[in-house]
Amino acid sequence: MGSGKSTIGRLLSNELKLDFLDSDKVIVDRAGADIPWIFDVEGEVGFRDREQAVIEQISQQDDLVLATGGGVVMREANREALRSRGFVIYLLTSIDQQMERTARDKNRPLLQTENPRATLEALLEKRDPLYRETADLILRTDRRHPRIVISEIVKALKKHRILTTA
Repeated sequence: MGSGKSTIGRLLSNELKLDFLDSDKVIVDRAGADIPWIFDVEGEVGFRDREQAVIEQISQQDDLVLATGGGVVMREANREALRSRGFVIYLLTSIDQQMERTARDKNRPLLQTENPRATLEALLEKRDPLYRETADLILRTDRRHPRIVISEIVKALKKHRILTTA
């Protein structure tokens, strides 16, 4: 949460002239309801079921930049779909940066607690090993201009021969 997935994803898709999708937005559009409502009515399991279905479908598309929700790695099926069908980038950010970026965002059900910092720390402890297991590239985003992050991603894509210079 708050690592810059949507911002970086949009900018990268523009740079590469590819379509951009945010899996959370696809879930919201299909459900006709926002994420907090889905969590309230269906719980996290219901949301994760929806997420898995969306990841399964979207990850089969070519020529696409996809931003996923932070919890996507909690299911092995999602990790496998992303790993086997794409180049996965883990945008790593500090808890302090996450707190700054998500402080006033009421659209994040997992942070609607008395101690969001403790929640973020617990989520990172659980998710970080899964992100690392899934990622082809890990980039730190703390206090870094998105254009610099995009430049590093493009270099890595060229190095891995995902992107060729014509």
